[in-house]
Amino acid sequence: MSNDWYTRLVVTYVDDSGEMQEISPIQSFTPTFATSAEAMHSVERTHVGVVRSPHAFTFSMTVLATGPAAARLTALAFTGKRFDIALFEKVGNDWSFSSLVMKECVLTSANPGPASVSGVPQAVFGGFSMIVEATDSEDEKTVAPPQSKR
Repeated sequence: MSNDWYTRLVVTYVDDSGEMQEISPIQSFTPTFATSAEAMHSVERTHVGVVRSPHAFTFSMTVLATGPAAARLTALAFTGKRFDIALFEKVGNDWSFSSLVMKECVLTSANPGPASVSGVPQAVFGGFSMIVEATDSEDEKTVAPPQSKR
């Protein structure tokens, strides 16, 4: 079994001139998908139904505070510009997803780390996504929350 990781993570957005821009490298990325549901009970019996809460798609990502990635993400945070976070399969077809995209993301926090004598400072950014699209290795697409038909 190989330990090679054939994917890459990028942040993409469209700049003011209409050009697609990429922010990379991302040191770490932690998505959280909350699709909470609560059992509904009555006086007569339990589990008579379910109450669903809206989906919540949040994330945190860490970038090195040297180079342009931290500055560009900070600019996105200050301007409130929406962006996509994409994880794409680079080579091969043995990964569960051929793509995973968090769309219409908004940054809600930017925490630059302290500068130190040794080591590279890092910056941690947090936010949420309005839509998540996942395409599996057999090209089946799942979109959450489900998009309404117009």
